[in-house]
Amino acid sequence: MGLPRFHETLVSAIAHRRTLQLRYHGLVRTVEPHVYGIDRHGHTLLRCYQTAGGSLSGKLGWKLLRTDEIRSMRATSIPIEGPRPGYEPEDPVMETILARL
Repeated sequence: MGLPRFHETLVSAIAHRRTLQLRYHGLVRTVEPHVYGIDRHGHTLLRCYQTAGGSLSGKLGWKLLRTDEIRSMRATSIPIEGPRPGYEPEDPVMETILARL
């Protein structure tokens, strides 16, 4: 499985500590990207903290998104002040980490 079409946007947003606005499962969400990597099945994943927008669970907070299910994405000018409580830089779901806060 290759890198997702949003690879550069994800890496840049994490490096520059910028929030993302994306469409996932038909809902627009604002998220703070924390860890971007690949799981043992070869899926690219984004561990993020959702601060606004829709969610199937109806809750904000920590999310694990498959990047192949993201339909649109753009970096915003809103800065990420720092890692959220509960942040795990060595995310146990990720076999390979491509970028992290």
